[in-house]
Amino acid sequence: MIGATHRFHGLGSLRFAYSKGKTVRGQKLALKYALNNRRQEFRAAVVVAKKVHKSAVVRNRIRRRVYAILGEHQTEITQPYDLIISVYSPDVATMSAEELAVIVKSLLGQAGVLSLEAKK
Repeated sequence: MIGATHRFHGLGSLRFAYSKGKTVRGQKLALKYALNNRRQEFRAAVVVAKKVHKSAVVRNRIRRRVYAILGEHQTEITQPYDLIISVYSPDVATMSAEELAVIVKSLLGQAGVLSLEAKK
């Protein structure tokens, strides 16, 4: 899990990443990222729409799983990026943790968010 310093606070703070960010899209997830030089550390948000699953319990479980994976890789994100991971497949709720971690790490790698040591 990532701490409160690495989370967005309020809808207005997401606006910068949505307007200025670039997108990397995978099979089940998409990553919108923007370098934010006004901050010292990265911020991350996970967006799971009602379209993915009607149950809030399942959507929150998906969100927690993705945040846990980001927490494992937070030392590898050295620059102050604003990251928004959008989940658009209901399969994410039932896939294994290893498979989800591979997808998230590949998105971060494609975006160039991870440090050079982490990409090896």
